[in-house]
Amino acid sequence: MGRTVAGGGQAVPPGPGNGGDARTWSAGADRYKAMSLEEIAADARLRTIQVVAWRDHGDPEAGGSELHAHRILSAWSNAGIDVCMTTSSVEDQPHFMAREGYQITRRVGRYSIFPRTMLSGFLGHLGRSDGLVEIWNGMPFLSPLWARCPRVVFLHHVHAEMWKMVLPRGLAEVGYEFEHRVAPPFYRRTRIITLSSSSRDEIVEQLRLPASNITICPPGVEPGFSPGATRSPTPLVVAVGRLVPVKRFDLVIEAAVRVKPRHPDLRLVIAGEGYERPALEEQIRRAGAEDWISLPGFVDDDALLELYRTAWLVASSSLREGWGMTVTEAGACGTPAVASRISGHMDAVRDGTSGILFDDTDGMVAALDEVLGDAALRERLGAGALAYSSEFSWEATARQTLAELAAEAVRKRG
Repeated sequence: MGRTVAGGGQAVPPGPGNGGDARTWSAGADRYKAMSLEEIAADARLRTIQVVAWRDHGDPEAGGSELHAHRILSAWSNAGIDVCMTTSSVEDQPHFMAREGYQITRRVGRYSIFPRTMLSGFLGHLGRSDGLVEIWNGMPFLSPLWARCPRVVFLHHVHAEMWKMVLPRGLAEVGYEFEHRVAPPFYRRTRIITLSSSSRDEIVEQLRLPASNITICPPGVEPGFSPGATRSPTPLVVAVGRLVPVKRFDLVIEAAVRVKPRHPDLRLVIAGEGYERPALEEQIRRAGAEDWISLPGFVDDDALLELYRTAWLVASSSLREGWGMTVTEAGACGTPAVASRISGHMDAVRDGTSGILFDDTDGMVAALDEVLGDAALRERLGAGALAYSSEFSWEATARQTLAELAAEAVRKRG
């Protein structure tokens, strides 16, 4: 059962895996801590940067990884850097476009993007650049084999059992072996940028990459997220994300159904879209919960802000996260979290201070029950969530990631 925190209990002190030192810098990037984006780029001579990624922010299946890249690349572009992203094609969307200053080239299909990009890299068809960012989202592009310029890799988390959740048997095993066995040896001398200390530990343990080459750079929080005037008058739990197996929204629904008898006015809203919708709708129907559990689909920024502000808590039962941006987004609105104790969440949530981490479904039920039933605990956790979320900004994230690439550029020049 997951640990819960009584309203008058002691807050768990910050430390490794519990919201301790959230940010690290490599030795070479240290020199850039006080510089602006423009100054970093000028010092390292980073005029053009290539980015290779599986999906971009405009993809119908885009999630936190794509938002993370979008915020960073738009900040770099606004600082005068010529940024071009190469990614997979999207039906009914242009092959070439600009988004907030940076260029996007959608080349080929969802899976052929990997061999085609590698081949283009070998042949020099991606164009000249002063730096390269590879976004390793499960399947890597093997940039160490073909990239001639300074480079860094964004690796948010290990996919592990996610392969079996999204691919048929056979392909799932191939994906797992490639991620865990084939690819890592090529990246042993590569600067890896991940989101949290717990994700770094997971990368070191499972992919056997050197900890000394891994930099921790947490994501930012949108500046528009802030506390509102009033909470919902009745208990409201909000969960946000793509409706896909790894998010395990079925556990959120199960836990809410078990808690409902003790909180008769409880409502649950799961905001997001994805191919798991029919299964979740059927689960809600079988539980007879259509009148208090809703799946509104994708919601715009204003509606999401309203959900965060009025919710009594935000819930996440995800199996894999590099961080858990919905947790700190809600925290910026003064809303505490009840989240699974996984890599990423263990840094995004200060357990007992900004929310409660749980280990299994029984633990989630206990945590929901306690937070919903204790106004003083909700107020304390909400204040902790607001204070913790204030430590993160996209400007800081953009500067640190550019500093790491700049350090590689300086090192490569000798």
